[in-house]
Amino acid sequence: MSLTREQLLDGYRRMRAQREFDERMRREFEAGTVPGFIHLYCGQEAIAAAACMHLRDTDYIGSTHRGHGHCIAKGCDIGEMLLEIYCKQGGLCNGKGGSMHIADMNKGMLGANAIVGAAPPIAVGAALAAWSQGTDGVALAFIGDGASNQGTVFEALNLASVLKLPMIFMYENNGYAEFTGAKYHVGGGDIAARAGAFGMPAPKVDGTDFFAVHDAMAAAVARARSGQGPSAIEAVASRWYGHFQGDPQAYRSREELDEVRRSGDPLKKFRERVLAESWLEDSDMDAIDQELRELIDEKVAVAKAAPNPDTEALYTDVYLEY
Repeated sequence: MSLTREQLLDGYRRMRAQREFDERMRREFEAGTVPGFIHLYCGQEAIAAAACMHLRDTDYIGSTHRGHGHCIAKGCDIGEMLLEIYCKQGGLCNGKGGSMHIADMNKGMLGANAIVGAAPPIAVGAALAAWSQGTDGVALAFIGDGASNQGTVFEALNLASVLKLPMIFMYENNGYAEFTGAKYHVGGGDIAARAGAFGMPAPKVDGTDFFAVHDAMAAAVARARSGQGPSAIEAVASRWYGHFQGDPQAYRSREELDEVRRSGDPLKKFRERVLAESWLEDSDMDAIDQELRELIDEKVAVAKAAPNPDTEALYTDVYLEY
């Protein structure tokens, strides 16, 4: 195992921050305090955490409508994220993006996106910029199993392959494209194999296993930074909640949902592994849990009390003037 104690704690912190954040957002949404829709990432935390540990602030990611976990894993400020979700002054986009359009260029976060399949061409543009400028920068796009069927994704795969761009396509197969099962909507039945047909490595891993995702991402980043071209990874991890918060999930059985939580909890798997190997102690992770709960409590209170944007802000950030 090549990870240091500090790296293991970092990985756990990123996962736990995502879980605590989205579970709190779930409760706040149900209480009616959060405007708009939210899409929760619970059950998929290991993917974003393990992937983003390999990236620098100068590397870029393109996100999806289910982007809270991606933001947190890439290092976006939790307080400024909450201000954004509550549509308040001081949010990462000054309250204009909300949950589905958070972006932070200082952290290489090119934005969550409500358009299915929008992230890959955007991230490929960032990879093309890194390639053109001769840096060793890397771009990554998170892609759902539903978005894997979009033409934008196939075009991005092709361009990245043709130009050997430093690009990583991270497929998050959570089992459902909105309400439709992946077994039905994925032609050929294998997302990784379809990506591999474009001439790039495309491993398929357990997305609830932090270490499996970390290893796959390490190989993909090394390949990208050394000029060998793009990679794809299919990480399989069922989502715990509905497509959006409030989705009754009539398309899933109670038995399926119970099994997902019993056997598909990435934080539980991580904790069991590091304890069994004596890499960390319970007290190390318990301290992180408590710290993050207190932090999120504090930042939620601040966001609720923060002022709304001025009406004059309606006329700013609308057009870019050159």
